Amino acid sequence: MENNIVLRRGVEADLPQVLGLIQELAEYEKAPEAVTNTLAAMQRDGFGPAPIFGFFVLENEAAEIVGLALFYTAYSTWKGRMLYLEDLVVTEAARRGGLGRLLFDAVVAEARATGAVRLKWQVLNWNESAITFYKKLGANIEDEWLNGNLDEAQLGHYDVAPAATAVAAPITGRSL
Repeated sequence: MENNIVLRRGVEADLPQVLGLIQELAEYEKAPEAVTNTLAAMQRDGFGPAPIFGFFVLENEAAEIVGLALFYTAYSTWKGRMLYLEDLVVTEAARRGGLGRLLFDAVVAEARATGAVRLKWQVLNWNESAITFYKKLGANIEDEWLNGNLDEAQLGHYDVAPAATAVAAPITGRSL
């Protein structure tokens, strides 16, 4: 690992570079058009009145962010509090120096510090280097669970029962 790299908790001013890393990851995963998140949404969701995610960054001596681990708290009905690692990315030029491990270690430390009993994440089935990385760290890579999701358009067209709409809380002023 390079000595001139600093690991730290992310701050709002990092978000433009963080969004750039997210776009770099999407290009690597062959889906650059899939990123529809915006800087304004990340500012609201990470630094507004009710933040829903946190992140760690790796910064080089030129103040460039070369690594990111973005996470949020989730809940398992079977296990309880868990931390979900949404993205772990190191720029291509900074890979192979232990930086991914440092970011993963920070997320594990966060999980412990927040009382999480599980850390979860996803990895694409074709991303052999990531699968190898996680297995080397002692992680279980599951193949029995399938992911389900509704995208923005599907959410908008889904026919929600009126009783369900009545109990849903608007984003502003929401308390979970």
